[in-house]
Amino acid sequence: MRDDRAQPDRQRTRRLRRALVCAAAVPAVLITAACSSDSGDSKPKSDGASATKPATDSATPSTGSSPTVAPAAYKTLPNPCKALSEKTLGDMVPKADTSGKKGSSDDPSSRSSCSWSSLSNNGVKGSQFRWLNVSLLRFDSDTARGSAETQAHAYFTNQVKDAQSVGGAKNAKVVPVSGAGDEATSVRYDLSKKEGLFKQETIVARVENVVVTLDFNGAGLAGDKTPDAEDLAKSAEKALKEAVASVSSANGGSGSGSSSQGSSAKPSGSASPSASAKKS
Repeated sequence: MRDDRAQPDRQRTRRLRRALVCAAAVPAVLITAACSSDSGDSKPKSDGASATKPATDSATPSTGSSPTVAPAAYKTLPNPCKALSEKTLGDMVPKADTSGKKGSSDDPSSRSSCSWSSLSNNGVKGSQFRWLNVSLLRFDSDTARGSAETQAHAYFTNQVKDAQSVGGAKNAKVVPVSGAGDEATSVRYDLSKKEGLFKQETIVARVENVVVTLDFNGAGLAGDKTPDAEDLAKSAEKALKEAVASVSSANGGSGSGSSSQGSSAKPSGSASPSASAKKS
């Protein structure tokens, strides 16, 4: 009977122990649930102030200024028929009218030219023919084409190339010329025509934004002797320097008409004259 009574007591004891274990488990569950709830609420909330704050730290592009180019050094051109002295004309084209013949498409502000021709009759020995031409082309600065000096440099380069590509030219020689503006080059060659053998001298010079091209040729006709190429070259160089100096004089002596060769201007491709300027 003691065993029969002890069995119900053991059963009650076990039930009580299980109840105590369950009771102890409830707070742990509640604590876990509470922690889970706090974890959900701890998500970062957006800061209203910072969300609406303008992005003042980001750089804002400044308003860019319009591109500019250096202004043209020379604003006008000299009278091409007065660019050479009467003495120089007398030596180079002795029988010519010193007043010269102006180009038909001259525009005093941007382009001009003048030519002289001479025929000295030596009787039965034949005749000496001379022809001289001076052309001037001035460039203006332009934001699309670049500075006037850069355009003039590119045109100068093209003029020298053109002088070297004359059809039928023989014994061509290209040499730099010093003391004539910012840069100058001489191109000389022989050219056979039906009238005789012509000695041609073309000198191209750039002084600031103006390009001066001087053409001088001569021939012995009807049996007269062919002129000496070196003599023609010396006369042409002297005349070119006078023409370059006349550009500076026409602009009040400003600019670098007598500057040394080798300007800082760079070619910008194929240059074109200002709106009214075209190749003479």
